[in-house]
Amino acid sequence: MTEPRPLVERIDAHVVDADRDAAELRARVRAVSRGAARAAVLGVNDGLVTNVCLILAVAGASAAPGDVRIAGFASLVAGAFSMAAGEWVSLRSQVELYQGILDELHGLVRRNPRLVLHELTSKLVDAGFAEDTAQRAATELPLDESRFVDFSARTIFGLDPEQLGSPATAAITSLALFASGAAVPLVPWFFTEGTAAVIISVVSTALASMVVGGFVSRSAARSIGRGAVRQLLIVVAAAAVTYAIGKLFGTAVS
Repeated sequence: MTEPRPLVERIDAHVVDADRDAAELRARVRAVSRGAARAAVLGVNDGLVTNVCLILAVAGASAAPGDVRIAGFASLVAGAFSMAAGEWVSLRSQVELYQGILDELHGLVRRNPRLVLHELTSKLVDAGFAEDTAQRAATELPLDESRFVDFSARTIFGLDPEQLGSPATAAITSLALFASGAAVPLVPWFFTEGTAAVIISVVSTALASMVVGGFVSRSAARSIGRGAVRQLLIVVAAAAVTYAIGKLFGTAVS
């Protein structure tokens, strides 16, 4: 029979688990705030949905396999660079706005530090601190302007000056992930054609979309199965509609 671990060891184990959980949560928050999570999900998902819909629409119009490949590859390249450009502009604008807030906060600290201290005290009181405790905590902050602004930005605005995000990283991530997603329904057309290519393209896209949906749900601490099925239904519905439209028009791409 295994002897129970001493109380101190059990407490230490719980502390380690709690620290690990907290670290994972902080990493998830940083990924979301930097735009990395958004870029990853949007990149792969848009690549999958956009290209499978285009490929099936062109295939449904009875186009030759070569035309399907050209259309799919053009969609992959155009979509990847479009996503990268959009992500760079979006996150660059966000970083500039945050930098503007930090610059204004620096100026406010120089001009009217009492006002900033008052805002800090109010935030601490709102968080549950007693007013006298909040006042003491605010007034005992380091006088160094940089550290004072850093703490004020985090507490008052929920803004981490060290985690504003990287537009270049987000753009490259979006480009690579969109291309990866868009390649999934396209690759089968380089090895087969006709109905077989359509089926393999749809099945591979469906499986990839379930992985994306499961990943998003897991990151949000939700049901992985439900997220996977939801994503699958969205992709299948979009693919079915575009394939039907291609069949309806029935004109070959020339």
